[in-house]
Amino acid sequence: MEAAWEREFREFAEARQRDLRRSAYLLCGDWHEAQDLTQTTLMKLYVTWRRVRRRGDVELEARTILMRTFVDQYRRPRATEEPVREVPEVQAGDAAAPEPELRLVLQAQLMQLPPRYRAVLVLRYWEDWSVEQTAHALRVSTGTVKSHSAKGLSRLRRLIERGEGEVSRR
Repeated sequence: MEAAWEREFREFAEARQRDLRRSAYLLCGDWHEAQDLTQTTLMKLYVTWRRVRRRGDVELEARTILMRTFVDQYRRPRATEEPVREVPEVQAGDAAAPEPELRLVLQAQLMQLPPRYRAVLVLRYWEDWSVEQTAHALRVSTGTVKSHSAKGLSRLRRLIERGEGEVSRR
């Protein structure tokens, strides 16, 4: 028989997995990697579920785990990556946007930013988090969040102006 806390976790995971995967995709730019990042996030959340549930803000904790897991990937060398002869085609995602072409161009340009800038921009402008929430999630100061936001947006604007990272049209 399933415990009440396990049922609550399963319901949360089923309800929020899609949104977590979208955020993960914005961070890493690859749906397969985003799925892995989402699953890792949910596994880490499961381990701490009872404590997190008692504290209250489960959504905030899930996003915090997602961002920290993403940033931590770039702190450690990747021993599991293997080169491939052909790069698989990226499938269109399920993230809806009013202008799909603009979304693709912005996504391509976002991938050119350093991971920390990407994480800050996704939390601040996609997830609509406050400076304080973003700082807490990424374990940095509010000044760092403000600095990364300004520098990240500035770099993104320059990339857009120069047309770098545009999606190729066939």
